[in-house]
Amino acid sequence: MQSIPVDTARLGVLRCAITPEAKISNFETQEVKKDRDGNTIYTVAVMVRQDGRRISVIEIAVAGEPKGIEEGQILKVTGLTAFAWAMGDRHGISFRADAITPVHSTPAPGPAKAGGA
Repeated sequence: MQSIPVDTARLGVLRCAITPEAKISNFETQEVKKDRDGNTIYTVAVMVRQDGRRISVIEIAVAGEPKGIEEGQILKVTGLTAFAWAMGDRHGISFRADAITPVHSTPAPGPAKAGGA
């Protein structure tokens, strides 16, 4: 499988679409996928928006649970690599990162909370 390093600076704004979820390796047994060192693999759905283009959502796998990530939050993705894969008639690109961390800024506006000041 060929790995392709991805320059995240060229991707524009990276924003969390779905918070980290443990990756399931066997849906029948609900076994969670682990890396060689025994760390649980998590996936984070990330919205990618380059200037003047549509939003794309990619799922990025990372070893260990990323902390402090909320939906709508801008993210920093370190060591992003793309992998081309094929299984029979199916093919695609998967993404893996060394780390996914929140950029501490104001999250995207959400629904108003009741009982505000």
